[in-house]
Amino acid sequence: MLKKKAKNVKIKLLRSLGDLMKEDKSEKEFLKDYDASLYEKLSITVDILIFSVSDEIQNNYRKLNKKHFSVLLVKRENYPFKDKWCLPSDFIGVNEDIEDAAKRILTNETNLHDLYLEQLYTFGDPHRDPRMRVVSTSYMALVDKNRLKEKITPNASWFNIMTLEDKESIFVTLNNGTEEIKFKIGKTLKEKTTDRYKFTILENDKLAFDNPLVIVSGIARLKNKLEYTDVVFNMMPEYFTLGELQQVYEVILGKKLLDPAFRRMIASKVEKTDKMQTGGGHRPSVLFKYKNRD
Repeated sequence: MLKKKAKNVKIKLLRSLGDLMKEDKSEKEFLKDYDASLYEKLSITVDILIFSVSDEIQNNYRKLNKKHFSVLLVKRENYPFKDKWCLPSDFIGVNEDIEDAAKRILTNETNLHDLYLEQLYTFGDPHRDPRMRVVSTSYMALVDKNRLKEKITPNASWFNIMTLEDKESIFVTLNNGTEEIKFKIGKTLKEKTTDRYKFTILENDKLAFDNPLVIVSGIARLKNKLEYTDVVFNMMPEYFTLGELQQVYEVILGKKLLDPAFRRMIASKVEKTDKMQTGGGHRPSVLFKYKNRD
């Protein structure tokens, strides 16, 4: 009896499948009749994370200028998070390519152009934006701000980055000379084989949205890329001393590097020039340049 019922069900299914095949529509017809309202809508934004390394002038002219690692933030003029700092950001237009949106936002929000940009991560916590369901794709930009010709927008400001880290937390302080922003990030090992961490916001009161996660994720990505790419040279002038280059590596990594090990690490990336750095009380130093600069 059960076998007979199963056979009848099978026959019915085969007949239904046959009917569907007979009614098969062309892709054009399918798309014409497609009901997009069956799915909930969400919006997409782009966040631009702009890092730079810059000089702090020393009173002692015999020492190299101290380097600062910094991030560019803008102050929000509208709700939500009015008067709080955030990364340059905006919604993507329905007919806009995501990379074109990133370039547009960079220009409109900061007045900067033609920076090195690479896609970082996508952030999609359902509660990251109080207005509605918003997913954000972040881009990371690197620049030597000493070489910038454009002036940044009035509501934008460079904040120096200071980090302290232990096994479970990252403490970040941002300071632009007049205002200080602090936040705390929790970290748990996500992938043992790649040393990737999952970050969570533990404390934050001055940054909008989930921007602390974007900043910490960008710092982690940049530290990792220093080891296997030449990305750091986007933050360097055309000519530099090896001491200046080493300072840039150290301020991003947050640790002192041994001179011989550092020289071996960058030996294939730079070439010696016939130019010399003179003046300022320093002993003349040979200037180098990035080997693959266009």
